[in-house]
Parts: sequence; structure tokens; C-alpha cells
Amino acid sequence: MKKKILFINPVGHEEWNREVFEYLEPVKEEDTVLDVVSLKEGLPRHLEYHYYEALIAAELLHRIKQAEKEGYHACIIGCYYDPFLKEAREICDNMIVTAPAEAAMHIGVTLADRFSTIVVRRKCIPDMRDNVFHHGFIHRLASFRSLEIGVQELQKDTELTRRRMREEIRAAIEEDGAEAILLGCTIQMGFFRQLQKEYKVPIIDANIAPLKYAEFLCELKAKTGWYFSRKALYETPDREEIKRWGVEETFGVSGLW
Repeated sequence: MKKKILFINPVGHEEWNREVFEYLEPVKEEDTVLDVVSLKEGLPRHLEYHYYEALIAAELLHRIKQAEKEGYHACIIGCYYDPFLKEAREICDNMIVTAPAEAAMHIGVTLADRFSTIVVRRKCIPDMRDNVFHHGFIHRLASFRSLEIGVQELQKDTELTRRRMREEIRAAIEEDGAEAILLGCTIQMGFFRQLQKEYKVPIIDANIAPLKYAEFLCELKAKTGWYFSRKALYETPDREEIKRWGVEETFGVSGLW
């Protein structure tokens, strides 16, 4: 089945787009067409603060809705906070939407009993713990371990990042009882294979996990018709309300709905 998937880096720069594309190209299915984009300049360059996350909301959601109109079968919100995942599913009619934390956790608890997540800074942990609870895996969480390296620094000194990852992964396994490790940031890309060989546990990459999960959900939808339920959580907004309130004009997205 041919699948057209859009990976959105939900930040206001294009620095990581090519790197993410080249990283994912070898692991995607042969019939998957992958595009990687980001949001417009002027928006935050990382989402380490709640304020920054709030600033991207409208732009991200409208880009996702536009992707559906452009014929994409799935969209990945490329941030481990899974920002606005519920909202994105709410506004889509047919397109699969997923995100790294959801995908990584589902894969992690299939491959192991308890998992630890390696985050960039302690600041991330409260929201990420809420996500673990929301997805129903709080009883499978061994720990969060923090690198204390900001998102924009992760790829600048890869030896430092790798050393800190080794330290925290070792502690998560030996002290916290983790049987799988989830890398809690998409910019922790490029490290999992070597670390997995060293520690001999599944180490779940935050870019690969949502890509493979999106492909899986696309296949399920095509072959079984399984899609997001509209009975409660993902009930779609009233289009007539949106038109009547002038939302498209206010946000400069004429014709989106």
C-alpha cells in the first residue's frame, strides 16, 4: 500500500529537516513517500517552555489540516511532548496523526515490561509524566533520566551527548529496573544503534518510532477501516460554526475548512 506521510518539525526553522529526512529514508517502507517540513520563521526554535509550545498551536494545527487536504495519509508531530495531538486528530477527517511519545511508549511496552525515558532537561519531566499517565502506561514507567543538555545543543557536541546518554541509560537499567529505553527527544537521533549494542536492551528512537507507527496505523485503516472514534474524545468541530465565526479569515487560512 502506497503511503504519503508528512513529518512536521513543529519549530520555526528548517535546520533539522534534511537530517531527519535522511535519517528516516532508510527505515521507511519502500512504498512510503516521506516529506519533512517545519513551521514558519518567527515561531520558537525549540519547545522547552510551555509558552513556546502555546505559540505554535494554530500554525501547527492548520498545517496538519492542510496536509490532509493535500492528500497525505498520515502526519507525524515531531516533538516528544506530542503537542496538540488530540486537537490534530479532532480536526482531521481521514488522515492518521501520531507523535513520538505515543508511538515510542506503545512499542516500548510491547518489547519490555518497564521503560525509562531519557529527556533533555528536568524541565521536561512533569509534562512527559502526564503523557505517560494519559497513554495509560504509568505503571510501566521505571524512571525519567535527564541529560541536562538543551535541545539545540544535542547535536553540537555529540561525544558529550553520547557520554551523558551512556551514564543515564546505565543508571536507568541498573538502578531503576528499566528493560527498554525511550529517547525522549527527536534530536537525540543517530545514537540508538550503538547504545543498543552496548546495553543489549531495546532503545527506541523518537523519529523512527512514530514513522513506523504511522505506517502501521495507515495499513490498519486501509485493511480494516479502523480510525479514530468520533463518539467523544475526537469528535470533530462543527464546520458551520468555524465558518460563521470567521476563523479562517482571522487566522489567514481561507478555504481550509
